[in-house]
Amino acid sequence: MIWEQLTSPEIDALDRGIPVILPTAAIEQHGAHLPLATDRMIGEYFCQQLNGEIPDNILILPAMSVGCSEHHLDFRGSLTLQHDTFLRQAEDILGSVVHHGFKNLIIFNSHGGNAGIAQVIVEHFGNRHPECRIVLATWWKITGEALYELNETGAGGVGHAGEFETSLMMSIAPELVRHEKIEGKKNHQNFEWATGDLLRGPKASLYKSMKGLTPNGVFGDPQKVSAEKGKQITNIVIDAFKKIVLDLYHS
Repeated sequence: MIWEQLTSPEIDALDRGIPVILPTAAIEQHGAHLPLATDRMIGEYFCQQLNGEIPDNILILPAMSVGCSEHHLDFRGSLTLQHDTFLRQAEDILGSVVHHGFKNLIIFNSHGGNAGIAQVIVEHFGNRHPECRIVLATWWKITGEALYELNETGAGGVGHAGEFETSLMMSIAPELVRHEKIEGKKNHQNFEWATGDLLRGPKASLYKSMKGLTPNGVFGDPQKVSAEKGKQITNIVIDAFKKIVLDLYHS
């Protein structure tokens, strides 16, 4: 179910155990071949797909479209919130949900720059609301190792606007993918212990702006892409996402 499409009496009639999903995303550059709304579109697409499968077991809030993207501001068009602004906005929304009696909350994240502050929200909000269960689910982290089998570009290939995000957008909105602008991997080499991508996190965190990591705003390799791969990624993510939702609802 979609929160904003229901009436107030319809919300009031719902089982308060239904997991409520807050999608968190970003509006930021994704190189020359993907739109600024890529993260939002991917996150909302996963939520829409899950809603199509289990509409009576899920309640989806409006997405927080702008996220923490200060490290992308060297590239035109990127928008950002400060971390404390993001925290306050998320906690105000979730606080409203809890006020209406709902107990199971999921932050469904589709932007790496939100991960740190989203974990702080889980701990801060969860401590203040012990009557609730709050979960942070980032789409590429909830799948375990299932996505590794689809990765054809190796380490550093599935970062930002790379193999996976481009394949997803080819499946979700192919008309928005500028195929003629796709380039090979241009990641700058970094310390071995500070290098990673969506599948292979670094051993230690070293801050660099996105322009410090890649001159064209793409961290990864968007050459081995296809709409079919985007559909396969979607199926893997939805299976993992569904398990989290149903486990919360039925426990």
